[in-house]
Amino acid sequence: MTSTPTTSTAPTAAAATSTPPLRGLRVLDLATLFAGPLAATMLGDFGADVIKIEHPRKPDPSRGHGPAKDGVGLWWKLLGRNKRTLTLDLSTPGGRTTLLRLAATADVVVENFRPGTLERWGLGWPELSAANDRLVLARVTGFGQTGPYAHRPGFGTLAEAMSGFAAITGEPDGPPTLPPFGLADSIAALATAYAVMTALHARTATGRGQVVDMAIIEPILMVLGPQPLWYDQLGYVQPRTGNRSRNNAPRNTYRTADGSWVAVSTSAQSVAERVMRLVGRPELIDEPWFAEGTTRADHADELDEAVGGWIARHTREEAMSAFEKAEAAIAPVYDIRDVMEDPQYRALETITEVPDPELGPLRMQNILFRLSETPGSIRWSGRPHGADTDTVLGELGLSADEITALRAEGAV
Repeated sequence: MTSTPTTSTAPTAAAATSTPPLRGLRVLDLATLFAGPLAATMLGDFGADVIKIEHPRKPDPSRGHGPAKDGVGLWWKLLGRNKRTLTLDLSTPGGRTTLLRLAATADVVVENFRPGTLERWGLGWPELSAANDRLVLARVTGFGQTGPYAHRPGFGTLAEAMSGFAAITGEPDGPPTLPPFGLADSIAALATAYAVMTALHARTATGRGQVVDMAIIEPILMVLGPQPLWYDQLGYVQPRTGNRSRNNAPRNTYRTADGSWVAVSTSAQSVAERVMRLVGRPELIDEPWFAEGTTRADHADELDEAVGGWIARHTREEAMSAFEKAEAAIAPVYDIRDVMEDPQYRALETITEVPDPELGPLRMQNILFRLSETPGSIRWSGRPHGADTDTVLGELGLSADEITALRAEGAV
């Protein structure tokens, strides 16, 4: 038998004494890289019993994605937190039967195989819902379950390209720019967690589960704003503008006298006026074009010269202090070293320390949001591959001989 998960210190005293809001919810995480698993992580952070199911001989690729310490992948420690780990080859008869038995005890299954894969294994929606008609099946794929692209391999990078994100990101005379992290996957994970909770709430009325069809190309398009409306009504196609905006100015990053960078935003007219007074150019406020954000954007060169010139003569600390006194919007451009030391992040406990049996104390992002009465917590970090296989199967009622037979078959 494998060991039980190590329980970490909860981020707040309330979390240690309160019942997590999703306690009693069981989630089977069949997904890999990254949207599906991250959605399951978010559910686990608030108390769901998440069982991560991996192939016995092909662990989740996130275990080897990115930097590692002592041969242990660090990304997995975040993505796998609050999950118990079980190995199961779903393509084998024993794996299929065991998953159906697990599904009968579960509330949610999250998967991201190409459409038709679960069906090929006899684990499609008809079989899963027959095992448990209250089950919610969240299917997270690049292009959704239908349409001409449904069977293409889909990754977040493709969604970032096809959604229009890359087309509007970068300098005007430069190439379309992709984000250096899993942006589309992360947005889809948030959307999937929301969709699952919506389906579970609907179940309270209908008594039945349903299928969530999440295409990674869609949530990122939603957060890009009213581009479809602009094009539909005006034929307008948003161009690349670098750090500038077509909706207001000044809006950019500026270098300080000590070589740091700060970001300035003037989405509100009153803030734009305060900035111009601060940098010694109050006469610009009286220009007719200054009265609207879109017309200020037409004069971004002049406004950037005024703001950037003033900031270049001051250190980051001086610029931050002066802007704050003027009640003008400014923020330092941080790298992760700054994030880890920032007093606001510390006050929010955005980064928390989690004990880990393999690597010792780990600092990682805390739970996504705070609830005053039923907060979530990080109970443990990502567990070793298959660490909880015997425990979970034992809870399912399988005997030691049955588990041995599954191993002999290669099902676990």
